[in-house]
Amino acid sequence: MSRSTLIRSLRRTGVLTSVALALAVATAGPAAAHAEVEAEGARALDQNVELTFAAESESGTAGISKLEVILPEGIVPQDLTYEEGPKGWKFTPTARGYTVAGPKLAVGEDVEYVLTVRQLPDAKEVVFKTLQTYSDGKVDRWIELEEESEGDGHGHGHPAPRLALKAAAPGAESVSPTPTEEPTTAAPSSTAASDEPAAQGSSGKPAADDTKDDDGMSVAVPVGIAAAVLLLGGGAWWLRKRRGGAA
Repeated sequence: MSRSTLIRSLRRTGVLTSVALALAVATAGPAAAHAEVEAEGARALDQNVELTFAAESESGTAGISKLEVILPEGIVPQDLTYEEGPKGWKFTPTARGYTVAGPKLAVGEDVEYVLTVRQLPDAKEVVFKTLQTYSDGKVDRWIELEEESEGDGHGHGHPAPRLALKAAAPGAESVSPTPTEEPTTAAPSSTAASDEPAAQGSSGKPAADDTKDDDGMSVAVPVGIAAAVLLLGGGAWWLRKRRGGAA
């Protein structure tokens, strides 16, 4: 092979290699992006387990500003303690799980945060469906279950973070449920004071006679006295009038 032919071949090979590399870089990002949860050696019913969550950025123009997580059955927000996360981000319980949110991250920056769970449920795995929101309002929905996450066949699905659990340790038991902040209604007690006024006669004693005044005297007594006074006064007036007419 002549020198000129060899040079042309090398140049052609270099160009093709560069093109292939560029295509690989361009397509590798979306295919590799994912959200996940990790806890080394986690077993069912383990207590005080540290969970590390990570979510990769898929946007080239906006930063991640919030993650909303839907908790699996057997874990409630009160079971979780927020350990660490992006600077300025806060943990907030919700009706179906929690959010971790704060100032938007730099474009392309991934999220990682750590929670401690009071106890893992008695299950083979737990799934943490996650909604990942960017500063421009875009949302990545990491909510697909295993049978739904095949996507287009090239790894472009959005599988939910999933944590496989080993079998529970011998003798492991479920702890009592975490107390909630909701008020509970106490059982009625014979010594407890009621907020509602008692019904008349509920004590079994006869109701007070409403015809008596405060000192227990019957209302009829003063009424009778007044009537007698009026009668006497009227009689005296009649007698005076009669005597005056007779004179």
